[in-house]
Amino acid sequence: MVVIKLKANEIRKMTSEDIISKIRESKVELLDLRMKNATGALENPSKINIIKKDIARMMTILKEKENSMGGNE
Repeated sequence: MVVIKLKANEIRKMTSEDIISKIRESKVELLDLRMKNATGALENPSKINIIKKDIARMMTILKEKENSMGGNE
C-alpha cells in the first residue's frame, strides 16, 4: 500500500464526484491502517496522519466547491 499525499491544487482540478469517491477510498484505507496498527502489523504509523489530513483537505475543498456553486451541485 503506497500512501500519496494529495496537494490542494490537484484536488481542485478533480470533479466533485471524483473527490467524493476518493474520500470513500481514503476512508477505507484509513480503516485498514487503523486495524493494522491495532494488531501491531503497521510499520509506519505516520501513514494514518497523512490519510486523515488528505481526507480533511478533500472535504474542505469539496465544501468550497459547493459554496461557490451556491450549494446546488
